[in-house]
Amino acid sequence: MTVAGKRIKDERSFMQRWLPHPLLSVVLVLVWMLLLNSFTMGGLVMGMLLGIVIPIITSSFWPERPPIRAYGRAFAFMVLVARDVVVANIHVARLILFKPADQLRTRWVTVPLELTSPEAITVLAGTITMTPGTVSSDLSADGRSLLVHCLDAPDAEEAVLEMKTRYETRLKRIFP
Repeated sequence: MTVAGKRIKDERSFMQRWLPHPLLSVVLVLVWMLLLNSFTMGGLVMGMLLGIVIPIITSSFWPERPPIRAYGRAFAFMVLVARDVVVANIHVARLILFKPADQLRTRWVTVPLELTSPEAITVLAGTITMTPGTVSSDLSADGRSLLVHCLDAPDAEEAVLEMKTRYETRLKRIFP
């Protein structure tokens, strides 16, 4: 092995050792700064310390990194979910404030899954749960369908179709 090849291998192992999950580190620093609700150098240093230490401590629980095809699409998905959470909050607030409880059409729906990656299924279930008005409750034993409770779904098929087209199709492009 050449000296340059050994140096590249050592650099990779250094990065993998100190930043095993760089995206998680960045997210932890950002969340820490948002929780502080003010910017201070001490807060930034503490956030960076947490961003380095937490991934190192938890790296043994991550057998391998989740395979992601397109980080740009993943970011766009996060923006879409954030927007949907805000819109759904407003919709649920209207339902609770202005619609009598006996007129709500709550129902359980089964969402058949085309996703096979455990990471993608977890992201889908989490996305559905984060969006107010829906809660993913159970994954079938074979991992092929997800049980979801909807606060107000006049048409079960339409609710399932919306979850599949809005979230699952995008996740299929992000995860292999």
